[in-house]
Amino acid sequence: MAKGKNIIESSIGVKHVKTGDLNPNPHNPRMLFDRLPLQTLKESIKRVGILVPLTVYREASKGRLVILDGQRRWICAKDLALESVPVNQVAEPTVVQNIVTMFQIHKLREDWELMPTALKVELLMKETGDRNDSRLAELTGLDIAVIARCKKLIYYPKEFQDLMLDPEPVKRIKADFFIEMYSVIRDREVTKFPWFSEKKFIKAMLEKYLVEPRTIKAVTDFRLIKQHIANAKRIGRIKEFSRRLKQFFESHQTPLSYLEIEEASIHAETRAIVKRMNALESEMVNLDVQQYYGEEELWEAIERLLEILEKKLREADKHR
Repeated sequence: MAKGKNIIESSIGVKHVKTGDLNPNPHNPRMLFDRLPLQTLKESIKRVGILVPLTVYREASKGRLVILDGQRRWICAKDLALESVPVNQVAEPTVVQNIVTMFQIHKLREDWELMPTALKVELLMKETGDRNDSRLAELTGLDIAVIARCKKLIYYPKEFQDLMLDPEPVKRIKADFFIEMYSVIRDREVTKFPWFSEKKFIKAMLEKYLVEPRTIKAVTDFRLIKQHIANAKRIGRIKEFSRRLKQFFESHQTPLSYLEIEEASIHAETRAIVKRMNALESEMVNLDVQQYYGEEELWEAIERLLEILEKKLREADKHR
């Protein structure tokens, strides 16, 4: 398969075409162009014109010119009512070449919305029949982590994807909300709860996130829910957690803290403390006393720790 850069190299020269004769690329992974960030580019074009020609190709099936690179410049040209724009015409790519070329040209910047990119990754998977994260990352130039995030977004039905594609930035739901929620709605225990309905649950979580008083205040709250699930499962209290999650799901007034089963949280913290104590024990066993003999700050810290440990053992009636 030809790489995107090979398509660019097959250019047949720079010329001017009417601005209205150009069409946006349906495979551009950047579908959302917010007006405010475009303002600086528009002011520059107004002063000095378009210095870098747009890259276009002619679509054989419809005979129209499609933009491969330069859609932001084209949008600005239309806003400024420019009669024509400079273009560099190249050979028409295949669907896969088109998508790959778009990724290679644009890469993925932090200010991009991820949902449009996910849709192009989905199309690329369908066209190539390849779902391997590493190979898709190599093909698109995206990080493997970004490919994994895209796959999570692809999982959601169109009605939820559309919320991430709203043309109005203030109405648009960030992709991170759905990415973080994915680990909860796809949890093996949660999917087995008899009351659980994925679509209804997603809608309820959206309401808790968007409607005041919000009981989900940050997208990272889903990580806390996931931790509560793991803690409850660890001590055999998953049925009780199911009951609590159901109430949280059904009632807008139920706080997130209601999901915490105290015994489960204590057990989880105990495991964390033991892990840290084991690490400290290993460090103390391997400590070379002679090497650190003159480090009084270290020995004073060990003495304080010893006093605290003896006190806690007496309080727990565990001292031997």
